[in-house]
Amino acid sequence: MRDVYDILKKPVFTEKATYLKETSGKLIVEVDRRANKVEIRKAFEEVFKVKVVKVATINVRGKKKKWGRSVGWSSAMKKAVVTLKKGEKLDFIEGV
Repeated sequence: MRDVYDILKKPVFTEKATYLKETSGKLIVEVDRRANKVEIRKAFEEVFKVKVVKVATINVRGKKKKWGRSVGWSSAMKKAVVTLKKGEKLDFIEGV
């Protein structure tokens, strides 16, 4: 079993993520690529002390990038859309 802090990497702050958080109580988090939905749910509940209703995962492929003549790839990642129980609230940037 991996550590919960190895599974959850960082929150995603985009316009879409902010909109989902405000309207439907969903949070988008970047997670370890090997983690499954059950591990993500347990890690999220243990770290943030909230109830999770649903977890949806998205595998994002790396994109082709060019630097002059050389070509490379950006790293692939896995995102999780975590739906919190109604009435639960979690704010990553408290006090701002």
